[in-house]
Amino acid sequence: MLQVSGLAKRYGASTVFAEGDKGDKFYLILDGAVRISRMVPGMGEEALAVLRPGAYFGEMALIDEFPRSAHAIVHEKCRLFVIRKEDLEDLLFVDRDLAYELLWNFVRTLSGRLRETNDKMTFLSVTNKF
Repeated sequence: MLQVSGLAKRYGASTVFAEGDKGDKFYLILDGAVRISRMVPGMGEEALAVLRPGAYFGEMALIDEFPRSAHAIVHEKCRLFVIRKEDLEDLLFVDRDLAYELLWNFVRTLSGRLRETNDKMTFLSVTNKF
């Protein structure tokens, strides 16, 4: 079995990454919770999601190479499995079956998040809160 140099790291009250940061890692939540949010000018923090064990985040920046699109903030003390972009690329090159499965999971997750965003936008436009 190929060893990935992932790192399980404990996070207390802190920011995992901030909107605009370079994305060079993605994270799998082992314990605790992480809040994904954006800062809305004049309003403050808008929580987009609270992710719990088994969920992952940070993959978008690895796929499109754009800066982080949101903040990832520790919501409850957590332990994260961290995978660097270089290690992920090596893994995807070595194991095509795993690459296929992982990338398909990314697509399903991103599709689900897009659907949720569409639902929120529809709700906001119907309730005139947009």
